[in-house]
Amino acid sequence: METAIGVFPTREQAEEALKSLLGHEVPQESVVYLTRSEYDASSIGKQFGTSAGDVAGGTADGRDGIAANSLLTIPRIGPVFAVGPDSATLLGVGLGVAGANGGAATARDIGEDGEARLTKSGDSRLEDLGLFNRVLNEGYSVIIVRTPFPGIAAIACEILDRVSLRMKKSSTSISMVTIREVNGPVVAYVVGRIALAEGTLLLRDMVQDFLRRGNDQIVLDLNDVDFIDSAGLGELVRSHAAVRSQGGQLKLVNPSASVWDLLKITKLDQVFDIPPDEATALAGFRKSSAASTA
Repeated sequence: METAIGVFPTREQAEEALKSLLGHEVPQESVVYLTRSEYDASSIGKQFGTSAGDVAGGTADGRDGIAANSLLTIPRIGPVFAVGPDSATLLGVGLGVAGANGGAATARDIGEDGEARLTKSGDSRLEDLGLFNRVLNEGYSVIIVRTPFPGIAAIACEILDRVSLRMKKSSTSISMVTIREVNGPVVAYVVGRIALAEGTLLLRDMVQDFLRRGNDQIVLDLNDVDFIDSAGLGELVRSHAAVRSQGGQLKLVNPSASVWDLLKITKLDQVFDIPPDEATALAGFRKSSAASTA
């Protein structure tokens, strides 16, 4: 499963990206749009074939059989509008209420205060949503595309790279990693690209292997990474969430100039833990371990 992420400062840019995604036959069921703005959710929702009135109620559109918009309460974020016909599955949430026509269900579980709430589904997708707290709080919106199909992932990645990241593809083709263990924590020195079907798979397999071996204190040194695309951002978010869901920590250090610029543009520099250097990152692990055993 590949995840591509686009972060948008304006609704117009998000609409441009969504129109292009749907116009290039990226399935609606693979796309979810996150925003704090009900107005923006209503506008974006129309592109999924829903009416503006469906947004606040989180109901299914009876004409098209699409459950598109839900008001969710996400841990550490608060109320967020999730727009997309299969947002419940993509976000990894429990299904509390079925759609009006018995089709896809809205992603909600009604609490005592009447708000929809997420319920844990057993993977790290709910955790990775928590990483967008500051991004959404600053008025940015997020488009997430999740798909198991390489061709669809490639199309989505190209569109989000162009519209959200405003980047061109890098010609660099080498992706590799060197690993060093430091009295418990592991440091991974990544070289080349963290991009669709190249560095994303390498990063995913590496982090999963660390977690299987019980290494949940991880430092990614990005000094020699010269390119990250929207799928690479998605994999970094997924990796961060997977480690955190296991009670661990993932830190980024020494991002190259191009990577640092990308993180700042997308506001993801506020999402990841980015100590000034490796020594500081490792010292932070030691302090956390000491505090947990005190």
